[in-house]
Amino acid sequence: MDYLEMLGQKAAAAKYELQKLTTLVKNDALQKTADALVKETQRILTANEKDYVIAKQNGMTEGLLDRLKLTPERVEGMAEGLRQIAELDDPVGEIIESFDRPNGLHIDKVRVPMGVIGIIYEARPNVTADAFGLCFKTGNAVILKGGKDAFYSNEAITEVIRETLTQSQISADAIQLITDNDRAVTTAFMQLKQYVDVLIPRGGAGLIRAVVENSTIPVIETGTGNCHIYVDEDADLEKAIPIILNAKTQRIGVCNACESLLVHEKIADRFLPALGKALRENNVEMRGDERVRALIPDAVEATQEDYGAEYLDYIISMKTVVSVEEAIAHINRYNTRHSDAILTDNKEHAAKFLQGVDSACVYVNASTRFTDGFEFGFGAEIGISTQKLHARGPMGLKELTTYKYLIKGSGQIR
Repeated sequence: MDYLEMLGQKAAAAKYELQKLTTLVKNDALQKTADALVKETQRILTANEKDYVIAKQNGMTEGLLDRLKLTPERVEGMAEGLRQIAELDDPVGEIIESFDRPNGLHIDKVRVPMGVIGIIYEARPNVTADAFGLCFKTGNAVILKGGKDAFYSNEAITEVIRETLTQSQISADAIQLITDNDRAVTTAFMQLKQYVDVLIPRGGAGLIRAVVENSTIPVIETGTGNCHIYVDEDADLEKAIPIILNAKTQRIGVCNACESLLVHEKIADRFLPALGKALRENNVEMRGDERVRALIPDAVEATQEDYGAEYLDYIISMKTVVSVEEAIAHINRYNTRHSDAILTDNKEHAAKFLQGVDSACVYVNASTRFTDGFEFGFGAEIGISTQKLHARGPMGLKELTTYKYLIKGSGQIR
């Protein structure tokens, strides 16, 4: 039997079993899986070290190495994500809407699992645990295709989860990992429509484009993050620098890091030299327009490509603008519809920005780093959707469900 066909059949069988599990049983299994991940930390870190050494030898960038690296604290973070999911309300079975028709039919719109979810992702092994937790809580089976850079890490995490499910007398096929790294297998997975109900890519622009172009399965795009911060003429400049440093440098290899900065020309003389010093002290390379370079002498010239770049590195593009309207227009031209922020004490400018910027998450006076399932109170997330159909922004439990109508009659005919 074909390898993918076998995985698909196992997932299809598992989904019907998962849909019957009570919330109590699901939560107990999630707690036990969290405990198992912590107990098996050394096993997971040993596998991760194999991946890390290979990736470093292959010249992986610092930002991507940071995404790949696991530590005891990050394994505990994965476990805590599962515990949080266990504590969240189970959306399955929720009656979204209920109404009666004039003919006496009673109709309930009820939240149900999607079925089988496929996830293709790159060098982020924590996604393995997050994806399992969210899919399992919502009664979905999941088939994972991780990047080869995190192969050993993903394999170890998946093994721990499957072992725990088996001990809990639940089908281990609730989670399956594609272990064949042949690109042709990945492409074939994108076309496994007879078994997979929705496909979610998590990674860089190239991966997402490949999935969108090759998949015959409905896709939810989780986008790249060219995130902007606009420092308005009425910004509190003392608060602005810590916000920008957090958004740019707290973790450089994540999709909600700030990659591009806009500054109102009226405050440029006061603000940019101090910001340049702070960024320089944090080893951030600055690329700016003529006004930026005049005020920050070590900044290099920014190109049009810079304004549209997701660096995932210690680099930031910078531009001065004459108004909030120009800032909005620039952001809507170059952003990736992910997360953008305005720093201002002007309520009118804040309202214009919130309304005008076309992104999944738009902030006033806060770091873009908050675009995250944990920070939004969703527990772990399956990704940040930058599209507009079905889901947008951090995708938690409800975004992994669909609904069906349950209609009760008493002999009505049409």
